[in-house]
Amino acid sequence: MHAKFFRRDFTLVVIGQIISLFGNAILRFALPLYLLRETGSSTLFGVVTACSFAPMVVLSMVGGVLADRVNKRDIMVGLDFSTAAIIILFYFSLGKIPTVPLFIIALMLLYGISGTYQPAVQASVPLLVAKEKLMAGNAVINQVNTLSGLLGPVVGGVMFTLWGIYPILLLSAACFTFSAVMEIFIRIPHEKRPREVGVFRTVGIDLKESYQFVKTEKPIFFSVVFLVSIFNLVLSAVMIVGTPILITQVLGMSDTMYGFTQGALALGGLCGGILTAIISQKLKLQKSYVLLLACSVAVAVMGISLFLNMPAIISYWAITTMSFAAMGASTLFMVQIYTMVQTQTPPQLVGKIMAALISIAMCGQPIGQAIYGVLFDVFATDTWVVLIGAAAAALLISLYSKKVFDKLEDSK
Repeated sequence: MHAKFFRRDFTLVVIGQIISLFGNAILRFALPLYLLRETGSSTLFGVVTACSFAPMVVLSMVGGVLADRVNKRDIMVGLDFSTAAIIILFYFSLGKIPTVPLFIIALMLLYGISGTYQPAVQASVPLLVAKEKLMAGNAVINQVNTLSGLLGPVVGGVMFTLWGIYPILLLSAACFTFSAVMEIFIRIPHEKRPREVGVFRTVGIDLKESYQFVKTEKPIFFSVVFLVSIFNLVLSAVMIVGTPILITQVLGMSDTMYGFTQGALALGGLCGGILTAIISQKLKLQKSYVLLLACSVAVAVMGISLFLNMPAIISYWAITTMSFAAMGASTLFMVQIYTMVQTQTPPQLVGKIMAALISIAMCGQPIGQAIYGVLFDVFATDTWVVLIGAAAAALLISLYSKKVFDKLEDSK
């Protein structure tokens, strides 16, 4: 058993991840696109996207605590079956219940479950993989995640164009059901830990402990998380909300073409991760602001292509290429930030502080998504104004970040 590169139970976790993440990826692609097609309102699209994203921010912290205290296999099985049930309910409710409330409730549940689910997977890896193969095991899980994000939108785009939303819902529900059934046979070691207080109280205690450490030992972390949160509000949100609006409404491209753009985003993340591994020794924290500048320039190029009123196909490729570049640069940036936090934090606090920082950093996104939804409606005939404005704001944040990263380097 130990001679094998990966053990049976870890292999089952990986296969389960491939199936459920693929189901998740086609669903995350199709639902927002269907909403945008049905309502034609950028404002509604932005608000619904923002509402759906919020539970993931909160529940990812809860998921971290649950993963430490509840059998990880039971979490995975229960959440996969729950997701399948929600999708089936959604399937039968579509067209019978008002669209916007239905989408808000369904997406909030699905994103919330996703936020709770992933910590259980991450926490199970060290229990299922030999210590000397732990890095390889983590790499496999991350690559599966990225590849699902790459293939899901491409397959989802083709299916949506040919058959609409209903077959995608059925395929996604089948993926989660199959994954849940398979996960029943996984054996993950679990030791019951006594809990004197409730889950949410436990989360509160863990966060308070993390806050005290950051406040007294690493106050510069507050500056970093605030910086990333504002950058997410300004730039990440404009890409999440703007990409489907620009490609399907402004440029009039097909859903399949939009699927390829979403695939390019995932490919950018994959290439960024590979590049990080290759040049990790050459990456310097003080130079991180250059990566944020690159993201700002990428969005500016998208805006310029629309301002110059180029042929739709040229603007499409400009947006797709720049999405790939921005995702690659942001992946390089985030890996550096994660590594910095991991190396400057005591081992017993790393998980809690990482979860808290990531959650706080994501807080800016839902606010930005709601704002950009309105702005894309206001500037419907001049969408380039929104992109250039976002790029200019992001550029200023990037230049300011240089001071923060210089301080971080000094605080090592």
